[in-house]
Amino acid sequence: MRIGELLGAGRSADVYALDEKWVLRRYRDGKDATHEWMVMSYLGAHGFPVPRLGPRNAKTPPGDLMLQRLTGPTMLDSMLAGELPAAEAAAMLAGLLAELHTVPARLSPDPEDRILHLDLHPDNVMLTDRGPVVIDWSNTEEGVPAADRAMSSLILAQVAVDPRSPASADARSLLDALLPHLSASGGIPDRQLAEAASRRAANPTMSPHEVALIGEAASLIAELTA
Repeated sequence: MRIGELLGAGRSADVYALDEKWVLRRYRDGKDATHEWMVMSYLGAHGFPVPRLGPRNAKTPPGDLMLQRLTGPTMLDSMLAGELPAAEAAAMLAGLLAELHTVPARLSPDPEDRILHLDLHPDNVMLTDRGPVVIDWSNTEEGVPAADRAMSSLILAQVAVDPRSPASADARSLLDALLPHLSASGGIPDRQLAEAASRRAANPTMSPHEVALIGEAASLIAELTA
């Protein structure tokens, strides 16, 4: 397998071209991607929009994922370019969360638990010719859907309250448009918001500046949903 050009770099992984149809996503620290592969395979079988998966076997390096090469902008890029209004983006994001939470848990015996993304925000949604596709399942777990709603809202709120971010105004507009959709889906209970804040603060990829914004971000969500 010949690895081509670097296409993108995230907080913990890089994406390389393989050919016109496939890319390689590789964790820099060698984190095992097997669980992520299994969850994406499970979701794909249930019809949820995830990238197609390449083969994986005992010889595959643990930190590697071969994924379908997607064509199109991220939701974030489309919003920043003025091509996707906040109201439309909010409806799309809420719809993806709601659709995801119809998929039964893969492992948990609790009938209330669902597959959670726990990092579903505009930069992890690709707008392709077949519709939105959700990428980056590195944080996926199983649990109650409110945990996912809380995390997506908190991520947006962190950007919205960040005076350094060029996307601050867009994030606030999206958050304002998104929260009514999430309220209709069950809302964001205080417990899940607090848990999302704790999880976010413990994320080793967060900078001190980002961590310092979490309290203000959580307070903004509480105020907007009161």
